[in-house]
Amino acid sequence: MAGHSKWKNIQRRKNAQDAKRGKIFMKHAKDIYIAAKQGGGDPEMNASLRLAVEKAKSDNMPNENIDRAIKKATGDLDGANYEELTYEGYGPGGTAVMVEVLTDNKNRTASEVRHAFSKNGGNLGENGCVAFMFNRKGYLVIDQSKTDADEDTVMLEAIEAGAEEMETVEGAYEIYTDPEDFQNVKSTLEESGFTLETAEITMIPQTLSQVDESDGNKMVKLVHMLEDMEDVQEVHHNMDADEAIMEQI
Repeated sequence: MAGHSKWKNIQRRKNAQDAKRGKIFMKHAKDIYIAAKQGGGDPEMNASLRLAVEKAKSDNMPNENIDRAIKKATGDLDGANYEELTYEGYGPGGTAVMVEVLTDNKNRTASEVRHAFSKNGGNLGENGCVAFMFNRKGYLVIDQSKTDADEDTVMLEAIEAGAEEMETVEGAYEIYTDPEDFQNVKSTLEESGFTLETAEITMIPQTLSQVDESDGNKMVKLVHMLEDMEDVQEVHHNMDADEAIMEQI
């Protein structure tokens, strides 16, 4: 489904992310804030909040930071009001790009995102211009080195839990679900003893756009520039390039 391994990209970015821990905590805080704002401050009753808290804890975000974000959302503490927005556009070579943000100043964020696109050979488009090229899916990864179960066993467990598809790539099992089934699949796999290296609801490209070396390098710069923005939560794209370029993403 993914065309190239999302898991590989996650691994490649890990060291760089570790060097930006404060920024990562800020992004987690925003995720927690939005989830609590929309569904309440009790993780047991709010699956989105529970997932946001789990992701924050997996990056060793302190409990006091998590509690503060929840209290801001529920009105127990004063704080900024954030909006969830998605920007869509085209990167170098016609690649489709979606940028998910959480911002307390959408004019500032729109200007920054537009600048990143124009500076790196792309252009910001209208809402809906590339969204149809992606599917929203639950995405889970099991590291093969951390389980004794073979591929058939993992696939059977995942399918029985409600997963749609599983791929084996780069020493990992990548599992895809409908967003509505994500929490059940996640809980079932964890209860079966599997350790999940990542578990999230994300955007998966339906098809990939092949680019040459020049456009690929520009695309790498665009993605990095967007990801370095404080308001940007996720950058999704459908670029397909050679291995040397993809390793930079």
